[in-house]
Amino acid sequence: MAAYGLYTHIQSNRRRSVLLIIGLFFLVYVLTYAGALVAEAMSVPDAPVDWYVVQAWRDLLPAIPVVTVLTAVWIGIGYFFHQTMIDALTGGTLVTRAEQPRLYNLLENLCISRGIPMPKLKVMQSEALNAFATGLNEKQYAITVTWGLLARLDDPEVEAVLAHELTHIRNGDVRMLVIAVIIAGVISFFGELVFRLAFNTRWRFGSGRSGSDRKGGGAGGALLIALVLVAVAWALSIVIRFALSRSREFLADAGSVELTKNPDAMITALRKIEGRGELPGATSAVMEMCVDNPRNEFADLFATHPSIDARVEALVKFAGGRDPGPRALPTADAAVNSEAAVADQEGAGTQSGNQPGSQENPGPWSQAGGADRPWRGPWDLLRRR
Repeated sequence: MAAYGLYTHIQSNRRRSVLLIIGLFFLVYVLTYAGALVAEAMSVPDAPVDWYVVQAWRDLLPAIPVVTVLTAVWIGIGYFFHQTMIDALTGGTLVTRAEQPRLYNLLENLCISRGIPMPKLKVMQSEALNAFATGLNEKQYAITVTWGLLARLDDPEVEAVLAHELTHIRNGDVRMLVIAVIIAGVISFFGELVFRLAFNTRWRFGSGRSGSDRKGGGAGGALLIALVLVAVAWALSIVIRFALSRSREFLADAGSVELTKNPDAMITALRKIEGRGELPGATSAVMEMCVDNPRNEFADLFATHPSIDARVEALVKFAGGRDPGPRALPTADAAVNSEAAVADQEGAGTQSGNQPGSQENPGPWSQAGGADRPWRGPWDLLRRR
């Protein structure tokens, strides 16, 4: 299989972002044409279908500048206020070093180690185990984590999750996902507007005339075409969202390992998060940004994330990690105190001569599979699966 590297992925994300914007305007114009069909059917109920089609096209041309401006305004609102809207949905609040020294220091150390600008740090009140990144530029980037994740994951695992989200920011995934969310909002708004207008118009035609009155066959056909266009635009917006490559999660996992040099921490974090990431009240668009999205339906056909098993398998195969299997959650107190236990174990191992990476205690970067299984670097995850 051809190598699929980090810079190729970043360039692909940039191209997709531009194409998403172009696709947004195209779908809005399609919905505008559908709205013109409905308007003509309301004003002239007895014309033939071909007349509505031509007249709606004539109405569309002068409406394009107005629709373009309105769409641009919507994009501007999403650009400047998307974080505010997401925070309103999730309840995320900005935290400082004084409020969350543990979390803040972990993120700051990661940023300093790679010269990455420090994003804003937010925490949301939820027992779920999840995290997500948002923003369209360096001034807007923010990482939000849940209280449940902080309480149930130890420092190396939290650091791995933060590194995962930093990689999404660095790779341009966050920008592309936010644009996709804006597209979904625009299409949903205009699509529902046209649909309700068409439905109300059809209801008037069906209930306001008798069989001896105007049959309105042409108007009914125009309304049917409008509804089909709305359905197509809505379906295309869904396809756009689900067409975003799921390889971004493999790449973010690889980036986490590259930043932390600890594949085991990423694996155990994923195992603890597995099946416990549902954010109450969050829209599907927000869940698509998370470390894990448990809302995968239709036999994984429309899943926005690879399965945890697939991601762990990749980390084991290409980064030399070890899979402990599904993990039971520790209590909040146990998670907080786990660092002391790890420190004690490391001290005991050092005194007995059992250094990290020795045969008695092989490190995560050792050849755990023996001589017949040479270690592969984490960026082998960037190969197409």
